[in-house]
Amino acid sequence: MKAKGKLKILLGYAAGVGKTYRMLEEAHQRKLNGCDVVVGYFEPHGRKDTIAKLEGLELIPRKHIEYRGHEFEEMDTDAILARAPQVCAVDEFPHTNVPGSERAKRWEDVILLLDSSIDVLTTMNIQHLESLNDQVRDISGIQVRETIPDWVVKQADELVLIDIPPQALLNRLQRGVVYGTDKAQQAMANFFKEPTLAALRELALRQTAHEVDARHAEAPVTADRERRERILLHITESPSTAGLIRRGRRVSDYLKADCFAVSVIAPGSHSPAALDEHLDFARKLHIETRVLEGEDAAQTLVDFARRNAVTQIFLTRPPRKAFSIQSKNHEVMKVVRLAHEMQVTVVADRR
Repeated sequence: MKAKGKLKILLGYAAGVGKTYRMLEEAHQRKLNGCDVVVGYFEPHGRKDTIAKLEGLELIPRKHIEYRGHEFEEMDTDAILARAPQVCAVDEFPHTNVPGSERAKRWEDVILLLDSSIDVLTTMNIQHLESLNDQVRDISGIQVRETIPDWVVKQADELVLIDIPPQALLNRLQRGVVYGTDKAQQAMANFFKEPTLAALRELALRQTAHEVDARHAEAPVTADRERRERILLHITESPSTAGLIRRGRRVSDYLKADCFAVSVIAPGSHSPAALDEHLDFARKLHIETRVLEGEDAAQTLVDFARRNAVTQIFLTRPPRKAFSIQSKNHEVMKVVRLAHEMQVTVVADRR
């Protein structure tokens, strides 16, 4: 049985920090070292220095897909598999493939390459990490739609931060290195503001440091340690639940804790569509899900928590008008009262 390919992610905090350039530099270096290297997908964005770096590397032609009367180009994963290189460089890891493609996301194509024993070099920005979606929206005012589940990024054998100071990036933008003049001016008026870039850079630095700690300075995992922290996320129909799931996923990763996403429905009833959607989202983030039946949601939830040695419960904060700290009968307050031996965190909607 062939060994799985190795994944190296070059992580940045914004377009223009140099991820693609560094990816192609490494592709050249590996070729000089005798590796069979191809470029599976490359997005030039009109950047002359980056385009020049492609010279001397084999580029796999893109696949043409027709959708709604228009022709689109995507990475030709089948052609890469047929070519079977040792190393493949793939730009824009979080990209969503056009409808009609065999796989919905480029990261799914990359996993297929890895499963076929091909090493992959790829690029992404921190704002595309799923668990940070709410924080990125707060920082930038923009809801990022193309995200990668944290478990995919955690599969990387190497995560390397490509970093430059925000002022240097803005200087590149003003000189037309990142985008053309019109697009650069528009970018600086919106996403590319120095405070936004500084905050995103901080997120990228923290994430990289966390990954380094997790991979190289982790204490031995023992049975006692595994039982020490277990997190339960209460899944409801509330729109705030998606943010709760992201928060819980991130906390459980930092604590190296087990994580459950649990909903409670009335006996004999069916899960509402919104509830099923949130449970499905939790599964995509590799969180174990359970649907419990019970007349008293708070009691059912806390009973489950005790049976499963849960140490922390995360709940969504109800709308202000519906929530009062004096309301002992409110579901949230009932959970707080019943789960007296556990830590209960009420997560507000970040919006």
